[in-house]
Amino acid sequence: MSLPSTVEAITIAKTGGPEVIQKTTIPFPAPDSGSIVIKVEYLGVNFIDVYYRTGVYPYKQFPAVLGKETSGTIVALPTDETVLNNETFKKNGFKVGGKVAADSLGTHATYISVPWKSVYPVPASISTRTAAAGLLQALTAYTFFEEAYHVKAGDTILVHTVAGGLGLLFAQLGRARGARVIGTTSTKEKAALARENGADEVILYKDEDTVARVLELTGGEGVDAVFDGVGKDTFDNNFKLIKRKGTIVSVGNASGPVAPFSPLRLVEKNVKLLRPTMTNYTYTPEEALYYGRKVFELIGDGTLKINIFKEYPFTAEGVREAQSDLVSGKTTGKVIIKVD
Repeated sequence: MSLPSTVEAITIAKTGGPEVIQKTTIPFPAPDSGSIVIKVEYLGVNFIDVYYRTGVYPYKQFPAVLGKETSGTIVALPTDETVLNNETFKKNGFKVGGKVAADSLGTHATYISVPWKSVYPVPASISTRTAAAGLLQALTAYTFFEEAYHVKAGDTILVHTVAGGLGLLFAQLGRARGARVIGTTSTKEKAALARENGADEVILYKDEDTVARVLELTGGEGVDAVFDGVGKDTFDNNFKLIKRKGTIVSVGNASGPVAPFSPLRLVEKNVKLLRPTMTNYTYTPEEALYYGRKVFELIGDGTLKINIFKEYPFTAEGVREAQSDLVSGKTTGKVIIKVD
């Protein structure tokens, strides 16, 4: 098929609040010879979109296209013979009309052209709707449980904001691995959802002392690992509830970035501290293929259930609402945009 000369995209001309989000028509450049062109069907909305929109993570230039997670169907394959003959490329089984999901910046648009190593084949049994809702968070949960801290049977872990999209997947994967999962959340309704998804105990952080409750639940020892997507507001207390030789995994910055601190804080309990990003675990084509297959297997067999909070329209107003709902704490599960 012929490719469009322009596309509709979700863009910002400057950093700021939700009001800077616009839906605009922009030129669609000729695809790179090593890229895959995708007709987009769904967009996944994530905290990283907010970080870029507000300037926590910087764009190199404006206007900038928002978004990092998309799904749809392939409309054009790479033309570079080196790519086409690459063994890992061939193992992906890419084909025109095939369902895929993509993890690449600046992709909230009707058509996108992205490097092939950032594209993940979606099995026939999984919809593009589920793929857009599950790709980034499932990859994050699985890679962090493998490489940031290898969660195993008998471990006790703490997941902050356990009823969010990523938190629910941490809970499900922790249960599947035989770990004891303690979670924090804000309401009884969210706590019930977290328990349904694998959390063994849930702490209502607005009503309970999280540190005291974790120490009570662990006989004073603390947890083997903390997975913390909150950031600034919860960081200090993690050192009080982590076990000796435990691991703190800083997952995100929902309440703001963690302030600079002295490495001497790690000395008291010989704590390990990581601030990983999933894309550095799926950096090579081989890593992306391996982890992509793993997470779609887990989604396909029901080990990981993708909870969708709400589907929003592909409008400036829809994306503003989606991002605002995400940061407000009202969401449970994933926030997605349907591209008409």
